[in-house]
Amino acid sequence: MPRRHIRVTGAPEALLRAALTALRTELGVPESFPAEAMAEGERAARMSFGTVYDATDIPFFTIDPPTSTDLDQAMHLSRQGAGYRVRYAIADVAAFVVPGGALDEETHRRVMTLYFPDEKTPLHPTLLSEGAASLLPDQVRPAALWTIDLDADGRTRDVDVRRALVRSRAKLDYEGAQKEIDGKTAEEPLALLAEVGQLREALEVERGGISLNVPEQEIVERDGTYELTYRAPLPADGWNAQISLLTGMAAADLMLASGTGVLRTLPAAPDGAVGRLRRIAHALHIDWPHHVSYAALIRSLDPHRPHHAAFLQECTTLLRGAGYTVFRDGVLPDITTHAAVAAPYAHCTAPLRRLVDRYASEICLAAAADVAPPDWVLAALDALPHEMAGGGRLAGTVERECVDIVEAALLKDRVGEEFDACVVEVEERQPDVGTVQLESPAVIGRIEGEHLPLGERLRVRLTQADPGAAKVRFAPA
Repeated sequence: MPRRHIRVTGAPEALLRAALTALRTELGVPESFPAEAMAEGERAARMSFGTVYDATDIPFFTIDPPTSTDLDQAMHLSRQGAGYRVRYAIADVAAFVVPGGALDEETHRRVMTLYFPDEKTPLHPTLLSEGAASLLPDQVRPAALWTIDLDADGRTRDVDVRRALVRSRAKLDYEGAQKEIDGKTAEEPLALLAEVGQLREALEVERGGISLNVPEQEIVERDGTYELTYRAPLPADGWNAQISLLTGMAAADLMLASGTGVLRTLPAAPDGAVGRLRRIAHALHIDWPHHVSYAALIRSLDPHRPHHAAFLQECTTLLRGAGYTVFRDGVLPDITTHAAVAAPYAHCTAPLRRLVDRYASEICLAAAADVAPPDWVLAALDALPHEMAGGGRLAGTVERECVDIVEAALLKDRVGEEFDACVVEVEERQPDVGTVQLESPAVIGRIEGEHLPLGERLRVRLTQADPGAAKVRFAPA
């Protein structure tokens, strides 16, 4: 599920990038891998693989941002009678990481790749995540190969997953894929992405699920000042995400049927969180009638419009209650669904960037083969929710602090100016402290002042915007 995507450009010594470097130091984000873990990674990168199912004849392709080289997934789509066959290859990270070894220990410490606006801190050494384990084009790679057969409406009919060797034929980006599909020049495996993606989107609406088309924010530095732009996702972004969701749902079903697994769960959003979003919608002049559901509103928004894009960014806050639920020995948990997916769901498609996915893949491989999961998987299972929660908290801190830094950079030369805003939060114990959403630029910041009118418009004055301090402050004008 999406988080904010923020990217900055500019020289490393620029004020904004210097603040991001300081943030990494403050949070204790590791700069390098321990020597022993690196040595294990180097040995693994030179490994040859035993006899497994050979799927190198299937012309897989990947779709990722153009600069990405940590490629977790490759796909191939074809017609299967009146329906479809989706083949989805997921990088087989377990083939490279020795259970209990130094690299395994380091990945349990890192838990997930951390994304900063200027760079990332990877879960695995890049010689694996962007090299030997990545599904790069024209390279034979080990993978967990999902084969999911769909009927004519896009509903799942049959699922298989097995270890295989695969070879991607093409590394596509979203814009290029969209252009080929729209121009009717795409070969069938890519052209079917639109067909299958749209069917899966219709099924998502039917079951009450929600996909957030979160735009990417780009902060551009020019002559010491910063400008904010949005890159709205293309339809191909959403279709690609539907294939990943399809696989995650299939993984959850396999786990539930086998009686052992780790699900990604999310309870329904509390009224207070939705109420806050209603106030932000009001601040951004987005019409949200009370009879219109959150899901219906999200589907009506246009991420090309800056105010809608800003609101979609804030909608990611409803995902912060998500967690991981482990079960075993056939004893199913009380909650098995993810509220945004509106179905049981498991993280299994991004093992290069998320620790839990390596374990989920192993459980699904075992379930499909009707054997018990490996002992090293079962031994680690109970601790995974706690480890992932810790990694999620750090990732959430990174996201919030980066947003604060970026917003401070945007406004650093406008201290003393007045803006139209709306009060979206007031602290219960400190009613003179709250949060305001500006109309333009779409910035959220802290405000201090008496009698803050919750949910109402207010003229505010910017009192602080220092990327080094990573905070924006306002006062009533």
